[in-house]
Amino acid sequence: MSTLSLPSPAKINLFLHITGQRSDGYHNLQTLFQLLDFGDKLVFRSNRSGNIKINGNIDGVDEKNNLIFHAATLLQKSTGCDLGCTIDLTKNLPMGAGLGGGSSNAATTLVGLNALWKCGLTANQLSDLGKTLGADVPVFVHGESAFAEGIGDILTPLTLPQRWFLVITPNCHVSTREIFSNPQLTRNSSPIKIRALSGVEYRNDCQDVVSKLYPAVETVLQWVENFSAPLMTGTGASVFCSFDSKSEAQHVLSKLPKQWTGFVAKGVNRSPVHEQLHDFFTGASPSG
Repeated sequence: MSTLSLPSPAKINLFLHITGQRSDGYHNLQTLFQLLDFGDKLVFRSNRSGNIKINGNIDGVDEKNNLIFHAATLLQKSTGCDLGCTIDLTKNLPMGAGLGGGSSNAATTLVGLNALWKCGLTANQLSDLGKTLGADVPVFVHGESAFAEGIGDILTPLTLPQRWFLVITPNCHVSTREIFSNPQLTRNSSPIKIRALSGVEYRNDCQDVVSKLYPAVETVLQWVENFSAPLMTGTGASVFCSFDSKSEAQHVLSKLPKQWTGFVAKGVNRSPVHEQLHDFFTGASPSG
């Protein structure tokens, strides 16, 4: 039995512009994905049973009704792999928060089991599989901060300046489907060119609708304004702000009202998943 331990990092959207709605109901958008060095943790233990078993702290989610299970079984079916796996999940990211936790879990599962089971799929092949699970999965599969277009799956990797982020989540769960189906949602933002990113307005087209429907999100936004310019990530509910140093971010975190949760993370251009997989293959890590 082989074992592989991998992180499952969060993302934030530094901006999110909705440029139109497609005939299939999905929305065209442009966004800037920033990966963070904070997230969940997955431990994979390969076996010959052919079964997928998940152990973890996901309250209210059936073992076989989550993206980790779907990603593992999809990889089995796509490659004809007859191996199984026990997956231990340590969940640190809140659900329904716009941090990409479920998508990141799915991507880490695809990338990790592809390595552990020796399936031999390329990153592009894994990304194509991941896209069937969710629009945010490909950015985690490729593991680089990126400018995204289409439904969020057309990626251009970028090197972003290093910043520290404070991420705050109120005690509410935002439904992505509810927000994207809301008639008041802005759907006609003008598309931008990647070369114009330096002058782009960092805004989230979902933020106004979410703030009206979820007053708790608006309360967080107003509180953060006392310290730094706030922005919501994804369709919420999490709100973030950036700082030059870790100590500045931690200082604001120390003042956080008790009814909210928060964490400080560093923005990274390369996913910690890919860093650890490199160690796995080179023998630099004891996890293999």
